[in-house]
Amino acid sequence: MRQISAETIRKKVYDLILQASYHIGDDVCRAVSEAREKEPSPAGRAVLGQLLDNYAIAREENVAICQDTGMCVIFLEIGQDAHVTGGDLNEALNQAVHDAYTEGYLRKSVVRDPLYQRENTRDNTPAVVHTRIVPGENIDILVTPKGFGSENMSRIKMLVPADGEQGVIDFVVDAVRQAGPNPCPPVIVGVGIGSTMEGAALMAKRMTARSLDAPNPDPRYAELEQKILKRINALGIGPAGIGGRCTALAVNIMTAPTHIAGMPVAVNLCCHAARHAHAVL
Repeated sequence: MRQISAETIRKKVYDLILQASYHIGDDVCRAVSEAREKEPSPAGRAVLGQLLDNYAIAREENVAICQDTGMCVIFLEIGQDAHVTGGDLNEALNQAVHDAYTEGYLRKSVVRDPLYQRENTRDNTPAVVHTRIVPGENIDILVTPKGFGSENMSRIKMLVPADGEQGVIDFVVDAVRQAGPNPCPPVIVGVGIGSTMEGAALMAKRMTARSLDAPNPDPRYAELEQKILKRINALGIGPAGIGGRCTALAVNIMTAPTHIAGMPVAVNLCCHAARHAHAVL
């Protein structure tokens, strides 16, 4: 049994939040740079150039990439032979969010009650935490601060097996078409296929943080990702929604077994400020 202190976890999550908020990934920078070279629209090229400038300023000056610093989503894979000591795990995670958003000058965007008393919690807590128990003695941490311009464009549909591949393609492309400029394109399109309603949504969220340099390991789904991406980039929405070729940087698909009667499909969009950071303790 390996012991990992709650304070160690707190410190690591604190660092990951600031890293994600200030430093866009090299994979996203490369994708935006390549898209700028291929973008036929002069206005679209100008927007993509501004995004690259923004990434550089944020990295150099340690300031937020975007004014919407998101709601902090944390994926934890906890090894069954790891023992968290010295405190409550959830308290440690929320303390990390409190400290990072306060000390890092990140906008606090969380309200306590969703409907009647939308009072700001003033420290961006609580975090949204998804936990899985896995073999081993490590703790795998993925932090993704999720802005709501793109989050509000999420979609889920309970397709049936007869809808097939074309049904999946049409639904995902239509979700991006309906979103239009609202999710601040170019976007990363996370797609979850299978499981149940909530399982598909979790997979889609996780896929917004998959590296753009890592194609789907299943060649069938890798090909499907490219088919959907081609259709999306033919919509003409373009960077910032002002027209052009680059509406999406990538389509990332994750799948899971599902019931014989269903085929849930979820779409979670992530704007060009694709913030995520990862570590293993």
